[in-house]
Amino acid sequence: MTERVRPVAAAYAAQGFGYAAIVTVLPEFKERLGISDTVVSVLLLGTVLAAALGSVAAEAIAVRWGSGRALVAALGAQAVALLGAALLGSLPLFAVALVLYGIGLGGVDAASNMQGVLVQRRAGRQLLGRFYAGYTAAAVAGALLVAGLLALDLPAVFALVAAAAVHVGVALLGFDPERAVRQREDRGPLPWPAIRIVGALIFAAFVVDAAVSTWSTVYLADGLGAVAAVTPLGYAAYQAAVLGARLTVDAAVVRFGRAPVALGAVAAGLAGCVLVAALPLVPGAIAGFAAAGLCAGALVPIAFSAAGEVRPERSDEIVATVNLFNYAGALAGAVLPGLISAGPALRAAFLLPAVCLLLVLPLVRRVDRLARSAPLDLGDPGGGVDQPLR
Repeated sequence: MTERVRPVAAAYAAQGFGYAAIVTVLPEFKERLGISDTVVSVLLLGTVLAAALGSVAAEAIAVRWGSGRALVAALGAQAVALLGAALLGSLPLFAVALVLYGIGLGGVDAASNMQGVLVQRRAGRQLLGRFYAGYTAAAVAGALLVAGLLALDLPAVFALVAAAAVHVGVALLGFDPERAVRQREDRGPLPWPAIRIVGALIFAAFVVDAAVSTWSTVYLADGLGAVAAVTPLGYAAYQAAVLGARLTVDAAVVRFGRAPVALGAVAAGLAGCVLVAALPLVPGAIAGFAAAGLCAGALVPIAFSAAGEVRPERSDEIVATVNLFNYAGALAGAVLPGLISAGPALRAAFLLPAVCLLLVLPLVRRVDRLARSAPLDLGDPGGGVDQPLR
């Protein structure tokens, strides 16, 4: 089984590395293309919408040809887009490259999770937390690469070329398209009650993630007047907590169960967001952002693991559908806090993710029941259905 774990882990890492590279070079492209913050925001919105389209496309490919092929196609789309973004010098072409990247982004998000839950099921042990830890670690590496290039006075677009090469390498070496198989014909409607439960957890987790990722530095600078050297520490603390949570969540689920760990994650996120809103001090805000990182870091792999066990014979479709809640949450978390308030009052906007977590709290106890409603034979990757690893 190890030979399947490694390429799937590499796909998660490639996604994190490429995403970090492209978002951290945006300031360079802003200067090179002479565009405003408004244009950058529109481009990012288009990328998120394209990602939703890519998730839907990955589902269609996976159902017909297997999630392995969906992942290879999405990795290829991202590689082309990253090269295009690095080499094309006009705004219209750059926008096209970003849209293509968004489609690939959504496709890899969906298909890597499809492969992740399949590998986890066949291995008979929790793995998604470690897969997501690889994503986070690679994202840190991507950001550090851009910082290193800029420190050496080299073009940061070299990072996009490197990310494209990583995506091509994973696509060519990690998956055997001939192992792809078609799922059986339609077996009736998808289990929407379960999808909505898991999707709500994904939505809340990404509201937290987007709110902290987008606004933590702004709040520390404009809201609390922190010096420039301190303002990145909120996001750094958040990402460190995300990585720590993802490295330990698999073992925690095995020891305590999925629902108790998810409950602890939601409680940590609630406490962290309320702390940021209630205590207008730099140390309190940084501690609150770290607690929020524990929530997002653990809740995402837990939710996708649960999604893969609702109906194992249709896990590709369910995972792709649940993945759409990712982008809705990211949009809400990135956009709404800035509309609610600004400056020192921005701290109140961090109650938005707290409210989302509070609303999903009653759903957490049902996560284990979702899995129990679909008995799973871990020796059979299809849960009793002929569904080889694709």
